[in-house]
Amino acid sequence: AGLSGSTKSGIFAKAHPERHFNMGIAESDMVATAAGLATTGKIPFVNTFTVFLTTLGLISARAQVCYGNLNVKFGGAYCGMSDALDGATHHATEDIAVMRALPNMTVLVPSDATSTRWATKYAVDTYGPMYLRLSRDVYPDLYDENTKFECGKGAIVRDGTDVTVIACGILVHKALEAAEQMAARGVSVRVVDMYSIKPIDRELILRCAQETGAIVTAEEHNIYG
Repeated sequence: AGLSGSTKSGIFAKAHPERHFNMGIAESDMVATAAGLATTGKIPFVNTFTVFLTTLGLISARAQVCYGNLNVKFGGAYCGMSDALDGATHHATEDIAVMRALPNMTVLVPSDATSTRWATKYAVDTYGPMYLRLSRDVYPDLYDENTKFECGKGAIVRDGTDVTVIACGILVHKALEAAEQMAARGVSVRVVDMYSIKPIDRELILRCAQETGAIVTAEEHNIYG
């Protein structure tokens, strides 16, 4: 939607110009077009800034993609506060609540390049509407290429016994930094990367609550949803 330079989807456009369509500032039309392509057996990915995709594109996502359970993939770039330099209008702090409320929608929030590659391949290989929440910011890899991910699961990226911090996306990295600081104070912090938001790993949440006695969530989002 007119932002292929910023979101880097322009790289795909150069490699496959016949498979890339710049829809301009018309997010609802972009999603509706993707819905039409999905009815012909294509696997369309729609990509723009998260704040525009999950608001201006919402009516088409809800009524055409999700109600019809069509195989459209949503790549929301510059999620959360990662587009802070463009001001409050470009912050996306409601998108997880919005997208997880839609019927048939899967919501994944990768935290590094490795998990992003997995999420993208999983989206291609798995039928149904899917939302990938993608950050602008660059952080080091948490996982190696041999890591096994699974939709509906989370991953313990640091073990601890006193409290569990559950995070997703770039806040996994911040949670790990906080865990290091707390360790210096004698507090053992477990950190969970909840990269699958819908479906969510209920078993892991309950196990962490039982084993560590307390859970804190770190979210690049408002408190609702």
